[in-house]
Amino acid sequence: RAKQSHNKRIPGYLKHMSTKVAVLQMISTASVDDNLQTAARLIAQAADAGAKLVLLPENFAVLEGGPLVQFAEMEGDEHAPLQNFLAEQSRTHQLTIVGGTIPLINRPSDPGGSASEVLTDGRVRPACLVFDPSGGLTARYDKIHLFDVKVDDKQAQYSESLSFEPGDQLVTVSTPAGKLGLSVCYDLRFPELYRELFRSGAELVTVPSAFTKMTGQAHWEPLLRARAIENQCFVLAANQGGVHNETRETWGHSMIIDPWGAILDSIAEGEGIALAEIDLGAVRNVRANMPIIEHIKL
Repeated sequence: RAKQSHNKRIPGYLKHMSTKVAVLQMISTASVDDNLQTAARLIAQAADAGAKLVLLPENFAVLEGGPLVQFAEMEGDEHAPLQNFLAEQSRTHQLTIVGGTIPLINRPSDPGGSASEVLTDGRVRPACLVFDPSGGLTARYDKIHLFDVKVDDKQAQYSESLSFEPGDQLVTVSTPAGKLGLSVCYDLRFPELYRELFRSGAELVTVPSAFTKMTGQAHWEPLLRARAIENQCFVLAANQGGVHNETRETWGHSMIIDPWGAILDSIAEGEGIALAEIDLGAVRNVRANMPIIEHIKL
């Protein structure tokens, strides 16, 4: 595998280039209308605070609302309510939005440009869409690792593969805050995914999530900080954060972490916003001083 060189002198002006980013914490429900109103309010607050990139949590538009196929959209449908919402919010506030996840009924188009396939088995793709400040769709990442586990909480069993078809493609995209690597929730437990994003030049990664309270209390922060440290990148993690129904409770603690593993801002429980400045000079400095990418053996 070709190695990338990061051991270069950093121009002084690059050390101070920064972009304010925000991660939003929600307690989404089965009501799409209520969830979109909450998301719009928090996005507006983030924009007013100067954020130029905003990350929404996983399942921000609907959580525990029954079969997700009823909410599913075709990628690129400008009239579809969830994609239209994200595009409109991006245009209105002139910022980049990483749209948590929404259910899409079609697989991504292949590089050859052939029409994408529509799922017909009752499942959907859990897709993270990125919209630029003009409202244009610039990237799509479909969650690769599905949460099929037993947890010692009131819900006890989580079986995402019954509702979702997993993705199989890594995705990076250029944004005003830097080169962004996309991931979702349970992906966080698979460091090889983030190592590949690192090899692809990602300077920050996003982790929209609906981490359960039980697993989040034990593992959320350590995993996030580890991904930041070992890949020398900023990590933006937007989690669901509260009680959604009689069996579903999420951990919250959305946070922004720098390449040294320091938490720049966080919010514990409930709805809210975490804000921080992303300085790409910090990424370049730590990578130049400790060139991990050049030392990889496996």
